[in-house]
Amino acid sequence: MRVWRKALALLAAVCLLPLHAGAAGAPAVSAASAILVDGESGRVLYEKDAHVRRSIASTTKLMTALVVMDRCRDLGEVVEVLEEDTRTEGSSMYLRAGDQVTVEELLYGLLLSSGNDAALVLARRFGGSVEGFAALMNEKAAELGMADSSFANPNGLEEEGHWSTAADMAKLGAACLEDETIAKIVSTPSISLGGRYLTNHNKLLGLCEGCVGLKTGYTEKAGRTLVSAVRREGQLLICVTLQDPDDWDDHIALYDYGSAAYPRQVLVEAGARTATLPVTGSLVPAVEVETADAVAYPLAEGERPRVEIHLPEGAVAAPLEREVPVGELRFYLDGEPIGRTDLVYSASVRRDAAPPPPLRRLWDRLTGGGG
Repeated sequence: MRVWRKALALLAAVCLLPLHAGAAGAPAVSAASAILVDGESGRVLYEKDAHVRRSIASTTKLMTALVVMDRCRDLGEVVEVLEEDTRTEGSSMYLRAGDQVTVEELLYGLLLSSGNDAALVLARRFGGSVEGFAALMNEKAAELGMADSSFANPNGLEEEGHWSTAADMAKLGAACLEDETIAKIVSTPSISLGGRYLTNHNKLLGLCEGCVGLKTGYTEKAGRTLVSAVRREGQLLICVTLQDPDDWDDHIALYDYGSAAYPRQVLVEAGARTATLPVTGSLVPAVEVETADAVAYPLAEGERPRVEIHLPEGAVAAPLEREVPVGELRFYLDGEPIGRTDLVYSASVRRDAAPPPPLRRLWDRLTGGGG
């Protein structure tokens, strides 16, 4: 492979991305810990003590839901509520011993009403016990790269060994949004299920433009905790605040800042023609290569990504199949990789007898080939 450094139209387009209007500085927030992340790229747009371990209260239930969805094969499965499931403090979906409730109803009660009772029923069904379910939660945390998190129960009530960080909870929020069922539930303002009317505690669904969930929390030790997300003009933003007395306003202010200061920029579209490669073994003298996927990244005013085109050196030999990868397009910002896509053949080329020498010499003169 070689890196092409020719002044291609694609390179010019990337280097001349339009400047956007400068945004005001980052807002001051009341939270002890906070983070704002671009959900598509993972770029951190704002953070404040985001790696400090703190109590997370009922935002824990996002992990509970994710573990359940990893193991649930039927949302319509009916689970019987036991007396021990109802013996819990705090928020509840008001289950009673002997109730027959579906897993789907329990998930809505868990994520909308923040039911601590629903959390216990789900933990017993999918983990065998609270302790067994907590072990599954910690396995999932490790899988998601949540290195500064520890779970001891499925509901977020204060307990030794139960904590996380704003940065880790942002990872959890992103994972939950990738699950279609969880994403649907956390974006639901209210619903009637199984004779119960459940209302979402997340007021941002009505207060914040583009909000798509996720979960609130509160205990006396943790204070107010909130994991939320918005979609604006194709950009997904995820925000987490811990110990925040003014979380609604802080999340709205951070989203307004993030979407203005770091708007999503499409660096290259899918199907963009980037180069032409000479072909041997065919009557077709050359084949174009194009991008397999679009690449986007949030950029601040004045930031210019660098692009590299990696393609084979010299000619490629027929036969060639359309959409087969032949190279890469890589993007860098301040020396760090920020995105990539495969470069693929834009058309299939069959193997034929070589073209007559005069035609080959003409092609070489036109393309600068021939050694």
